[in-house]
Amino acid sequence: MSDYDAIVIGAGNAGLTAAATLQRAGARTLLLERHNVPGGCGTSFRRGRFEFEVALHQLSGVGVEGQPISLREGLFQQLGIADKLEFVQEHDLYRAVIPGQLDLTLPADWDAAIDAIEAEFPGNRDRTARFFELLKQVTFWQIAAMRGMPPEQIDPMLFRYGLRSLQEVLDEFFDDERLKTALGIYWTYLGQPPSKLRFQDLALTLFAYFEFKPWHVRGGSQAMSTAILDAFLLAGGEVRFNTGVEAILSEGGRVLGVRLEEGSEVTAPDVVSNASLPTTYAMIEGVDLPAAVRDDLATRRIGVSGFVLHMGLDATPAELGFTTSTTFVNMDTDDDRTHNAWRSFEPARGICVSAYDVAPIGFSPMGATHISLMTLQYADIWRNVAPSEYARTKFAYAETLLDLMENVTPGIRDAIEEVDVATPLTMMRYLGHPGGAIYGYDQDATEGWLFRNSERQTHIPGLHLAGSWAGIGGFQPTLEGGARVARRLLRTKVA
Repeated sequence: MSDYDAIVIGAGNAGLTAAATLQRAGARTLLLERHNVPGGCGTSFRRGRFEFEVALHQLSGVGVEGQPISLREGLFQQLGIADKLEFVQEHDLYRAVIPGQLDLTLPADWDAAIDAIEAEFPGNRDRTARFFELLKQVTFWQIAAMRGMPPEQIDPMLFRYGLRSLQEVLDEFFDDERLKTALGIYWTYLGQPPSKLRFQDLALTLFAYFEFKPWHVRGGSQAMSTAILDAFLLAGGEVRFNTGVEAILSEGGRVLGVRLEEGSEVTAPDVVSNASLPTTYAMIEGVDLPAAVRDDLATRRIGVSGFVLHMGLDATPAELGFTTSTTFVNMDTDDDRTHNAWRSFEPARGICVSAYDVAPIGFSPMGATHISLMTLQYADIWRNVAPSEYARTKFAYAETLLDLMENVTPGIRDAIEEVDVATPLTMMRYLGHPGGAIYGYDQDATEGWLFRNSERQTHIPGLHLAGSWAGIGGFQPTLEGGARVARRLLRTKVA
């Protein structure tokens, strides 16, 4: 008899929801985590008077109370944590700024957003309304296709627009480059510039925020991670922190269990891995990797990582001029150049600014503000930095983020009380992901549910993959993905 019905490797978003879903359904589940706290990216840390949110900028999909097909009424209810979390709504999607060219705040409401765009760009009301309607329709039919609707029943509009680049669609609807930049600025959440990003990906993202609003969690993402872990433990699950997995064991071509780094072995007929695909497959012992797996891994590219400047500021958001929780500040409208700059130490050309006290989540003392400045960056350039030069290099690059931020908040340096800087090497070390990738593989046109289905088929019986490396990256997709993988596993057990 096996020690457990299932073992889950990694207590990140997908690992937590997978473990909780399995255990609450009666499957004896062991959750293994090499760190001493749950959450992966969904965590926080303290510096002086401040608690710093690690990664959650905005949580999509939460929805208002009673709104169907939402995290609040769906997954969080199913896990028994909906009433354990206090959600903080952000009433604006974001503020988009190009110094001297653009300053547009987009409300988190379809009609109000159209009004805001018309006020800033007169003559674009009808174009924006048609663009938003296309977003809604592409999302509706994309979800229908993802759920298995036969192609002949799907509106051909999805096939006309879904796989076109975001840039092509923006060019079809709008003339003003500044407006295109403002409407496409969420592309950094997906890691691909508008010239490469599939329109259906941006449509799904914008729809999730417009329809279900942007939210945060009081206590930060750590509060959410802890609540899911508590649900798992309350159902009788077992978690072991400070416990790394050395190998995934197999026998007769199927999974048998795991060997821990300290040498002991734990058995289970099913293993769910929330680790990266390269890491997961490298851990497998006792079976040769199927050719389909080797071919699949060989055709994928490690995705982008992040450079983050966490700051505790001795001033209120109003004193600093913050009016929205999320602000994007770009140097210009050249998104391709911005994307190319992620492979160099060229000064940051675009940053995502998260101000966690415009709609407070409880991380800052009275009269103070916690913000993070983030730009995306690939890890390769950091591997060539000598250890003796690492600190100087990271703080020098952090200054370029502050230089860009000064255009929006002049004198922000004078308010800095606490600061912490994370580079792609920090992401590599903490997450254990190749290249410190935060979205998994590069989300080019060959990635995604149409061309890859890593989540559904590992070619090794008993092995299941959950998280951004097997599906869509980001908080909502990985939270939902872990539960989805667990439900699929449970159905196979019943069958």
